[in-house]
Amino acid sequence: MAKAKPAKRSLAAWQLRAPARGFSLAKLDPDAAPFSSGDKARDKEKVEKLAQEIDVLQDMLFADRRYKLLVVLQGTDGSGKDGTIRGVFSRVSPLGCHAHGWKAPTEDERAHDFLWRIHKVVPAAGELAIFNRSHYEDVLVPMAELGMQPAEAQVRCRQINDFELMLSESGTVVLKFMLLISQEEQRQRLQVRIDDPSKAWKFDPHDLEVRKRWDAYRAAYEFMLARTGTQHAPWTIVPANSKTHRNVMIGTVVRDALAALKLR
Repeated sequence: MAKAKPAKRSLAAWQLRAPARGFSLAKLDPDAAPFSSGDKARDKEKVEKLAQEIDVLQDMLFADRRYKLLVVLQGTDGSGKDGTIRGVFSRVSPLGCHAHGWKAPTEDERAHDFLWRIHKVVPAAGELAIFNRSHYEDVLVPMAELGMQPAEAQVRCRQINDFELMLSESGTVVLKFMLLISQEEQRQRLQVRIDDPSKAWKFDPHDLEVRKRWDAYRAAYEFMLARTGTQHAPWTIVPANSKTHRNVMIGTVVRDALAALKLR
C-alpha cells in the first residue's frame, strides 16, 4: 500500500506578518511536515538540492551587491539551529557569508543599548549573515529568567521592529525562523548529548536549568512572536521535530527569497 502523503498547508499558515493578538504556539503542531514529500530519502535529496541552489544564489548575491540577506534562527535548546546551518548552508562559500552565535552580552556590550552589538555584525552589501540565536534573546531571557515586565519587553519589541525596518529599507532581506519542537523531543535530544560521547561537546548543564523554565520561555516566545512579525521581517514558524523537514522548509524559504531578488 502506498504511503499517504502528509496534508499540505500553505507557507502563510506558518508565518506571522503582523501583530497577532492571542497568538499561541499550542495551536501549532511541531510534528507537522507541510513541506515534506512524505518520503524521508526524497526529502534528504531535496535538502541537498536546495543547498546547491542556495550556494549558486549566494554567489550571485555577492556579485550583485544590491542586497544583503540576514537569516535569524531562534528556538529552544536542542531545536536544531546548528543542524540547520550544517544542512541548509553546507555549500555556501565563506566568501560573503558568516554565521554568528549569540551568547550573554559582555560587560562592554551591556554598557550600550542592547542592539549595539547586533548592528556591528549585520550583513554588508552582497553578504549573507546567519544568526544562531539573535537580538530576540534580549527579550526572551529577561522575560523568562530575570523578571522583565511586559511593558519593558513591549518597548524592546518596538525597538526591534524599528531596527529591522531600517535594515529592510537599506536593502537587507530579513528572514526569521522560529524552530518549534515539543518538550518531549527536546528531552530526547538533550539525553542523546549526555549518552553519546560524540555529541557530549554539545551538552551544557545550564540547558537542564533552562529546561525547567519551559513554560516561562514558551510564554516569552508567544509574547515576542505576537509583536515582532511584520511585513518587512516576517516570522516563519518551522515544525522541527523532524530534522529533515526542518531543513527542507527553511531551505525552500531561503532559496525562494533569493530567487525573488532577480539577482544579476
